[in-house]
Amino acid sequence: MVFARSVRDYIEVSKPRSVFLLVFTSIVTMFIAAKGIHLSALLWLKAILSITLACSGVNAISCYVDRDLDAGMERTKRRPIPDGRISPAIKAFYWGTAHFLAAMIIAYYINLAALICIILGMAGYVGLYSLWLKRKTIWNIILGGFSGGLPALFGWVCVTGKVDLLSLLIAVLVILWIPNHIWNLAIYFKDDYRFVKVPMLPAIYSIKTTLAYILLTVVLMIAVSMLIYAYGGFGPVYFWTALISGLAILAGNLYLFFCYMNKKAWLLYKLSSPYLFLLFMAMLVDRLVS
Repeated sequence: MVFARSVRDYIEVSKPRSVFLLVFTSIVTMFIAAKGIHLSALLWLKAILSITLACSGVNAISCYVDRDLDAGMERTKRRPIPDGRISPAIKAFYWGTAHFLAAMIIAYYINLAALICIILGMAGYVGLYSLWLKRKTIWNIILGGFSGGLPALFGWVCVTGKVDLLSLLIAVLVILWIPNHIWNLAIYFKDDYRFVKVPMLPAIYSIKTTLAYILLTVVLMIAVSMLIYAYGGFGPVYFWTALISGLAILAGNLYLFFCYMNKKAWLLYKLSSPYLFLLFMAMLVDRLVS
């Protein structure tokens, strides 16, 4: 019983829901990059295992880095480290490091570009974002958000060994999705961020200012999703999914801008992950039926 609880705690510190979404973006880009060419089961296994371990490792290490902040925030104080279920906290760091080293070793045996993506993911999320920008600037998720697009890029380079325009557009789409996802969460928990002195945009500036920036990134996100359609040779399944879901996200944020309610920010945060999943699922389905 104690062992089972401990396993659950170490899984929780790896943030499996965010891992699932990021790994899914990687799987989809692998499929798109293959263009119907048969890929070996071994390549699929290595790629999925590597990116899963990389994402879970980065999450666990970031939880270790942010343990002081998590202890002070209502939203996060019951996570395994601040709650004392993983003690001493350094165990989470070792757990995450083991995952990440395994991810690097597997990526090395895929190709050099895949290994570089894995390393940049750690450097971007833990080094650039968690250790530096998160505590220093309101633009933390903008400047540090490029790591969010790397799993999608990883899937592509696992197949091709190189980066091209379509893979970059897909990665940029994920990067532009991040502000809508994180800033709406930060609006809902702005008092938490103020208490721990983390300069998230809504904790420093007005809600109207934050929502204006969210709207800007949402418009750019929709524009990039349409560029992916135009450049990537996708069909109507992707086009209509991207257009309708993008306009729905835009309408939700416009409503929040003109009729602000805190709980609506939480709703938009909760809807943002299904939006990204749906968009990548549409890419996958479009390729399958075309």
